[in-house]
Formats: sequence, structure tokens, C-alpha cells
Amino acid sequence: MQAEFKFQPVSFSWVALHPKPKGVVQFIGGAFFGTFPTIFYRYFLRKLFEEGYTIVALPFRFSFRHWSIAASLFAEQNTLRTELTTLAQRYGYQHKIYQENSKYSWVGHSLGCKYVALLEFLSGDRWQEVVQQCVNAKEAARIERAIAEIVPPEKISIKGQPSLLLAPDISDTESAIPIRAVARWLDKLKLGVLPTREQTQCCVASSSLFNLTALISFQNDTVAGNLGDKDRSEEIQKNSDVLWFFRQLQKRPLPLLCKELPGKHLEPVGVQVGPYVVDLNPLDKFIEPIAQRWLERVAIEFLSELRRREQNLP
Repeated sequence: MQAEFKFQPVSFSWVALHPKPKGVVQFIGGAFFGTFPTIFYRYFLRKLFEEGYTIVALPFRFSFRHWSIAASLFAEQNTLRTELTTLAQRYGYQHKIYQENSKYSWVGHSLGCKYVALLEFLSGDRWQEVVQQCVNAKEAARIERAIAEIVPPEKISIKGQPSLLLAPDISDTESAIPIRAVARWLDKLKLGVLPTREQTQCCVASSSLFNLTALISFQNDTVAGNLGDKDRSEEIQKNSDVLWFFRQLQKRPLPLLCKELPGKHLEPVGVQVGPYVVDLNPLDKFIEPIAQRWLERVAIEFLSELRRREQNLP
């Protein structure tokens, strides 16, 4: 059966249904470009589809309340599990795979990675205890209430589902609002981004999960940072999310899957035009020969290796 790469709306997502899927890739991109993932990330998603994955493109949602967005990702996965099964049966496609939790994977780019990381953190057995260590008691209570409004906290779990982080950005209010005085004013009023970068780092560092996580970064990325930041000033190192994730994930029991590729922060963005990928960003390289593009090949390799690791876990 010929696999046709075509997106259709299902629940709150866009889905490209593969007739013989070996897994489901759930993708969430960064601000702006991630709002229209089927357009701006089309080449990247199409290559994953051609590798045999059903693709779920979750449109980016702008909000300062990132805990709620993370919980909504799990709620959407629960809905899609039923919807994808029904849709696949209607088309005569293989469908049993959609009922297997272990067949789902997560891929995030930029700020989308923060949502995926928070969702994985919420899958831990001790997340409420950890949150109370990372924020004050009043805020911890608000977090639990906000999550409970979307899904029962005890039900959240993506354990056994690999995550691939592309140029992870765990922005706080100053990243979202470039005017520092305004950003600090919002934080003072408790109206800024939550969790903050510091709180996010505290939660991830204190979690026993993130053992099926891989990282791809880009050499000239000045937004999320890059591995070369280790040789730069303390201030640059402090603000380099890529470097922080690299150092943190190295501490996990399994060796970290990590690769730094040529390119800038928006390397995953692009559509194919003949033998080229056009990234729709005039401030970047704008066009790149497919023959010189490595991202999709490395991403596919990492997803396969993460799946092998999952199958070998005790």
C-alpha cells in the first residue's frame, strides 16, 4: 500500500496517517513556526513519515502557563489513541499499534522541548514532592490545581516513550518579552512564564526519568545555545539551555545520545523545493542542498536507537 504524506485535522492536532506504521511521532515546534507545523516543518516531518511513522503535529500554543500546556499534551495523546485507531480502521490501515503506549515517541524543537520535558517530569512518581522543593508551597498548590483541571495528575505517564529534543529552549519571561523591565514587572506580579528556567532546571535535575532522551543541537545556535558554549563566558554558559541539558542528561544511567550539527536555531524549519530545502527564514541561510542536510538522518537514527533502548530496559 502506497504511503501518502497528507495531513488531516484530528482532535486539536494534524495527523499524517501511515498505512503500516512502526510507531507514532508526536511533534511540537517552537513559537510562531510551531503554530503551523505542517507548513514550516514539512520537510522534517515528511522524512520521518517516509521512515514509517505516523506523524502527529501538535500546533504550538502560546501561553505563559507551561505546566497546563504540558498536561494538555497528555490529554491530547489519550484522545488521539482512540481517534487514530478508528481512523486507521476506516482506511483499512494497520491500527493495533495505536493502543500500545510504547509505540509513541516525542520530538520537540525549541520551546516545544520545554513542554515535552515538563510532561516527562510529570510522569514521575514523586513529581509533587519535587515541585515543592523547586517552588514555594503556594505556587506548588496552584500547579497541582492547574494540572488537575486538565487531567488527573496520577494518570499522567509517558514512561517508556522516547523523547528527542532539537535545540531545546526552556525560556522564561525575559525570553518571551524582550523589554527586561516589563518582563521583571510581570514576574513580580506572578504573571510571567511559569515554570521559570531555574524552576524547570530544578525539576528536571531532581527527576529520575529522562533515560530515553536524545539531544540534537546546532553549532551556530545563539537562541538555545550550543556545545561550544562550554568555552565561553560564565554568563553565556548560564543561559545556554543546550549546554545545561547536555551536562544534566550525561548524569543519567544510559549514555547520552547527542549530536551537534551545522546550522542555526531554525535548522529543523524548511520545505523542499527540488533538490533544496528552503527554510523560509531570510535571516538564516534560506536555502540548503538536501545532499548537505544531516538533521533528518540523525533524528531517524536516534529515534531507532531510543526504541532499542526502551525494549532492553528491565
